[in-house]
Amino acid sequence: MKTQRAIGAIAGLAFSLLAAQAQAAEIKMMASTAVKTVLEALVPQFEKTTGNKVTIAIAPAAVLKTQIDQGATFDVAILTASLTDSLVKEGKADTARTAIAHAGIGVAVRKGATKPDISTAEAFKRALLNAKSVGFTAGGASGVYLTALFEKLGIADEMKPKLKLLKGPAGEAAASGDVEIGVTQISEILPYTGAELVGPLPAEIQSYTYFSAAVAVASKEQDASKALIKFLAAPAALAVIKGKGMEPG
Repeated sequence: MKTQRAIGAIAGLAFSLLAAQAQAAEIKMMASTAVKTVLEALVPQFEKTTGNKVTIAIAPAAVLKTQIDQGATFDVAILTASLTDSLVKEGKADTARTAIAHAGIGVAVRKGATKPDISTAEAFKRALLNAKSVGFTAGGASGVYLTALFEKLGIADEMKPKLKLLKGPAGEAAASGDVEIGVTQISEILPYTGAELVGPLPAEIQSYTYFSAAVAVASKEQDASKALIKFLAAPAALAVIKGKGMEPG
């Protein structure tokens, strides 16, 4: 009887281990730079809770979309809502998309530097014209908007000699002094202790970028990927999202 009980216990243990292995998943995520700090806070909690492993490729959304178009594989993509929609239309992502967060554009300067007045559209325009250098991320969603905004404000030609199209985050460039003013999504300014947020763009010229998540049609980790997205959009995540300079949904 003891032998039978021992064999049964070993078999039960083996079954549990196999079940745990079967449940554990490795999820490959591609996510926009704007949600980087949100994911750094939330994904470890998801991994601890589920035992699943998540690897994250971070880059501007447009860059990631190009990589996917060129054959890069993923389980979960968090891109700007329009690019996520494109993945769905192209049959690369599931139609069930989930809104994660949205971010407004802000202005950054190096810590300790004089903060320009950006309280109105006209004040923001003067701040740009008075700055020696202004930078934004070339491949970022905010960069596309800002290029059009400079045209709208009638300063596109005057901005050309002082404009720096950055490969990295504008908040980091402001922190290092590489640019006098960095303009980017607020969530991409707050992580850099050497940078200071002057404030958001004035309401009349503010633009919000929305980010949504979807599971790849070809993903072999459908259930785990859907669980991850649900975790990121859960009510418990709202405080983290707000704390990182974004708004839920």
